[in-house]
Amino acid sequence: MPHLAHMTLQELISTAHPCACGRLHQVPLRFVRVGRNAVEALPEALRTIGCQKPFVVCDPNTCRAGWEQVRNVLENASLPYGFYCLASEHPEPDEHTVGEICMHFDPSCDAVLALGSGVINDCCKVFAHAAGRPQVIVGTAPSMDGYASSCASMLVGRVKTTLYSSCPAAIIADTMIMKDAPERMLWAGLGDMLAKHVALCEWRIAHLVTGEYYCQEVAALMRATLDRIMAAAPRLMERDPEVIGTIAEGLILSGIAIAFAGVSRPASGQEHYFSHVWEMLALSRGQPGELHGIQVGVGTLLCLRLYGWLRQHTPDPKAAAATVAALTPARWEAEMRRIYGEAAQLLIHNEYTLWHHNDPGAHKERLSRIPAQWPQILQAMEALPDAASILSLMQQAGMPTRAQEIGQSAQDVADALVTARNTRDKYLTGSLLWDLGLLESYADRLMRA
Repeated sequence: MPHLAHMTLQELISTAHPCACGRLHQVPLRFVRVGRNAVEALPEALRTIGCQKPFVVCDPNTCRAGWEQVRNVLENASLPYGFYCLASEHPEPDEHTVGEICMHFDPSCDAVLALGSGVINDCCKVFAHAAGRPQVIVGTAPSMDGYASSCASMLVGRVKTTLYSSCPAAIIADTMIMKDAPERMLWAGLGDMLAKHVALCEWRIAHLVTGEYYCQEVAALMRATLDRIMAAAPRLMERDPEVIGTIAEGLILSGIAIAFAGVSRPASGQEHYFSHVWEMLALSRGQPGELHGIQVGVGTLLCLRLYGWLRQHTPDPKAAAATVAALTPARWEAEMRRIYGEAAQLLIHNEYTLWHHNDPGAHKERLSRIPAQWPQILQAMEALPDAASILSLMQQAGMPTRAQEIGQSAQDVADALVTARNTRDKYLTGSLLWDLGLLESYADRLMRA
């Protein structure tokens, strides 16, 4: 049986794949079309999933980007449809937006057709799952990796959360629509893909330290995808449909990798959590946030800097234990409240009732494993690209490369690094630094860098 990394997109979705990791990798995605004028395949996609009347959801921006093309295809095929355009040009991925879709849903429709990118895709995914309808996505920008994933990045109670639901049943990525996406959305897609270098490294380290599930086949699939992205990236801003198609396919493959693994590990690590924290801070301050993928690109550069320092470190369990012991519950809670305000209470509750990241016994157990695993941890870090090469690629595209360029202060960078590990139940780069007693000192170094 061929390795996942050697399969075409169609081969990956067409069957289940038994794996040496012990799992059967499969995805409920039944139809994918990427390329010029791919929207013309929409009737075929709807027939494939058994849909007779889709409910189309968009926002004012995505409506302008692709609704005319989608409507013409539906009407030329004599397909009835429901339609709703969200009120806000910049909707949030939260309860309000999902509720707005619900309030306007036409129950005679048998599928939800999301016309858009990140927020539209995530909100429609959550709604479609709750409504028991399959989801179809017609992408309007190569801006994020959630098209094919089985999870949605949502704000729940103003806290950034991953909700696991189901993959879309069909994806249309028309490169003639996507190539005209705003420049910042092209940057966001590239940033989201560059992040996979860190995510894959971190996934391997988490496996070595905590015993978390890890699949070499899924990781290899993502690395092969990254190779193609890195080769195409220098031409991204030329808006060549073929290059846009390469980026779009890479973003779709990232979602498939998430579905294969059953977790977001192949595509998301500490670099994403810089962005998640900054989004939460922007909400608490009533400020507009930058696009997720652009923030993730900056987070990737920050992580590569952290790993550059960490490769020079030799674990000292006694010093690490002493540093961690100094973090009293009262001090930790005060820090969380300083940074997150009202949202801190939910995070504090989750730590004490669900996650126990700060538990001394759990820390002692992890710390006992790290020295023996350090050679393999170093090996995982050595597979990372040179930070200068990623910086150059981002600069070629004209992307922001520093936190200050996207409205984040040096303190925001440090706060995101120190507290990201307490926002989800996931072993992050920051978790490893905390275990090693290095988290606060590395945060200080980032502030001064």
